[in-house]
Amino acid sequence: MAESDAAPTVKEIPGSYGVPFVSPIRDRLDFYYFQGADKYFQSRVDKYHSTVIRLNVPPGPFMASDPRVVAVLDAKSFPILFDVSKVEKKDVFTGTYMPSTSLTGGYRVCSYLDPSEPSHAKVKQLLFNVLASRKDAVVPAFRTNFTALFQTMESQLASAGKSDFNKLNDNTSFEFLGEAYFGVRPSSTELGATGPTKSTKWLFLQLCPLMTLGLPKILEELLLHTFPLPPLIAKGDYKALYKYFNDAAGSALDSVEKLGLSREEACHNLLFATVFNSYGGMKVLLPGILGWLAKAEESLHARLAKEIRAAVAGEGGKVTLNAVEKMELTRSVVYEALRMDPPVKYQYGKAKQDLVIESHDAAYQVKKGEMIFGYQPLATRDPKVFDKAEQFIGDRFLGDEGKKLIKYVVWSNGPETETPSVANKQCPGKELVVLVGRLLVVEFFLRYDTFTADVGTILLGSQVTVTSVTKSSYSSSSSSSSSATTTTNF
Repeated sequence: MAESDAAPTVKEIPGSYGVPFVSPIRDRLDFYYFQGADKYFQSRVDKYHSTVIRLNVPPGPFMASDPRVVAVLDAKSFPILFDVSKVEKKDVFTGTYMPSTSLTGGYRVCSYLDPSEPSHAKVKQLLFNVLASRKDAVVPAFRTNFTALFQTMESQLASAGKSDFNKLNDNTSFEFLGEAYFGVRPSSTELGATGPTKSTKWLFLQLCPLMTLGLPKILEELLLHTFPLPPLIAKGDYKALYKYFNDAAGSALDSVEKLGLSREEACHNLLFATVFNSYGGMKVLLPGILGWLAKAEESLHARLAKEIRAAVAGEGGKVTLNAVEKMELTRSVVYEALRMDPPVKYQYGKAKQDLVIESHDAAYQVKKGEMIFGYQPLATRDPKVFDKAEQFIGDRFLGDEGKKLIKYVVWSNGPETETPSVANKQCPGKELVVLVGRLLVVEFFLRYDTFTADVGTILLGSQVTVTSVTKSSYSSSSSSSSSATTTTNF
């Protein structure tokens, strides 16, 4: 994408906030019911002929005191939200409202801290330390847990002709994260099989202002979008989750005093990072990847299977990090899924100073203290950056030209080409998330040649119901052992 050297003329930001109280509620109804998020933002881009606009964002009254934002809705303006020298990220993780800290043990956890706050670097370093100490556990933990998922999926297909991947993924991802991060499977503790249900209830209380459940509009407006639900609803669930993390993460928590953190604050942060950030992300990411693959041509399945099996064969039949790094098409598919449907669609930041935001076509003055908002799907589907931007193209990021586009994949609160640090707000588990996405594709196409699925929408992501799989003839002929339900054994 060519950029002009000439500085664009600074213009007034178009758009309107309308009548206080009344317009935000009307806009909320448009956002949730009459237009939907994509159309809500795109219709205003079309109306004002600008990708930088003043508008209201949900939830509005009475959940949020001020719904007014400056929306940045293209690939060029969006990165202002990553520059923590220009925008403050304090208490804006979920947007114009903030869930009660009663849901996080009374602490403002890392996601709500600005890098300028002393605790931010301490907590983020703790997360880096945990990830580094457990890096060798990720691949074997993933393979063990998702092999079991696929076995169950095949049994369900045999008996019922379909399998709810989301439900299986919810349970499996929770087990995987406990084992990968802390070496303790949640189901083997007092938590038992209740972890996913307790986690989902706790997540719901924080995210319900951004959801619709398909209930009558008046009921949803009153219950979900007007007043926060009481944290007491999940108090017992959170207590049980906290106990698991306090026990399972013992070795990580034993060293937190060196970072200047209390054990209690560290444990609440590990719980949030694992359940909200990691588990919440996997609930959206993995069905999203599988959903896009289900819609893709069977030829893409064949290319993935060929690449994956060749790389694994080159490692003596083992799935290793070295093998996964050689799978360029697999990585491109994951990047494309993250581009099309980023797990976190909204980004916020408050201007620390008067500043100028540039879009492709103009520049705009933003005043100190104004809230800047980005709707990521419009930025990552920017037609001025991506050819056929609304289409899923699995090999989009291959080759020299494809690699130039990787910086526009920004799901992690930063460009894919940059690295998380204690000084920025980029996801500390950025590399792990992409790896987990690739491992899903790897395990799937080691096991199957192709598949079909029904793909719909559910809450904040895709609903994937697998309807058929074609088992891999390669794996059954090349494996030294196999069973009726396991067609690959590397």
